[in-house]
Amino acid sequence: MATQSRFLVNRKQFDNVRIEITVPAPRADDLKPGQVLMKVDRFSFTANNISYAATGESFRYWNFFPAREGMGVIPVWGFADVLESRCEGISAGERFYGYYPMATHLLVEPTVRSAAGFVDGAEHRQPLSVIYNQYVRCSADPLYRADAEALQMLLRPLFTTSFLLDDFLEDNRFFGAQTILLTSASSKTALGMAFCLHNNRAKRSSNYEIVGLTSENNRAFVEGLACYDSVLTYDQIEQLDADCPSVSVDFAGNGEILKRLHAHYGDRLKHSCLVGAAHWDQRGGSRNELDGPAPILFFAPTQAEKRLQEWGAMQFQQRLAGQWHHFTEFVSGWMSVSEGAGRDAVEQVYLEVLAGRFIPSTGHILSLWEN
Repeated sequence: MATQSRFLVNRKQFDNVRIEITVPAPRADDLKPGQVLMKVDRFSFTANNISYAATGESFRYWNFFPAREGMGVIPVWGFADVLESRCEGISAGERFYGYYPMATHLLVEPTVRSAAGFVDGAEHRQPLSVIYNQYVRCSADPLYRADAEALQMLLRPLFTTSFLLDDFLEDNRFFGAQTILLTSASSKTALGMAFCLHNNRAKRSSNYEIVGLTSENNRAFVEGLACYDSVLTYDQIEQLDADCPSVSVDFAGNGEILKRLHAHYGDRLKHSCLVGAAHWDQRGGSRNELDGPAPILFFAPTQAEKRLQEWGAMQFQQRLAGQWHHFTEFVSGWMSVSEGAGRDAVEQVYLEVLAGRFIPSTGHILSLWEN
């Protein structure tokens, strides 16, 4: 008898996890008209997924795939195949890229169907950002390549955030800053943003400096990528030019580091942007305790929806794709992919990433299906 399983996380204590197994998995006869049963094949797992948990309450990430009281399912980006369909225009065997649960199955109710894919119109997802409810049909996706699925899972969602951060700063004329500071400079989203800032600088009127802040262990790796004009370790923050108007983009989520940046720059910090929480357990403190501007959380879908309205969907995808192809060429030269299958493998990688024990040059691709 077929079973389905989900990886559950305690919403208050992230290292408390368990596997929920349901017997049997849904069958064709169990589906209602309009429903589709997806087999979640593979998904990526990065520090970005820990950020989904860390900001799960404020940004409603827990609401996409509801679990029992006190527990949650962390969303992931990956690929799934249609097992059963009672929805016109979607056939068994088709493959879709999108936002999935850490699970073996997902039941969706497709609406807004087109050749490109569909939007999950399940009632509980309707109040949530449409950006996360879209599923892209691989056979019609200009970015899809079967031999590059791992890079797409690992980098497409992160790079979209990187692209939108770069666009957000340009949209705001870099807040008058001459230096852009990126913490957790080795993280894939920070690297993507640094790549965009570096590649786009020549065609912009702003001549900013890109500075990466990272740990001593990751400094040589980050310097070797040549995305940043300079790379400093966290204990060198006070060596930065405090008189230079600057913007900080905090990917680390470390409250002590953020406090030091604000204390060092004060009012010369023109904007303090919070992105994710790589060190989710160290954010701490209050925004009111910081010198300079109050930090503002960056929610990528807000900037995406703004540009979709201004540019239209086609131009948005064209602009994103143009930079995406250059970025994947850059990344393929240094990134290695580690694959794991089964419940034990998923739990092991999850706990390692949660604890911050991961190598920046490695990307994890996982599946809850046993080999």
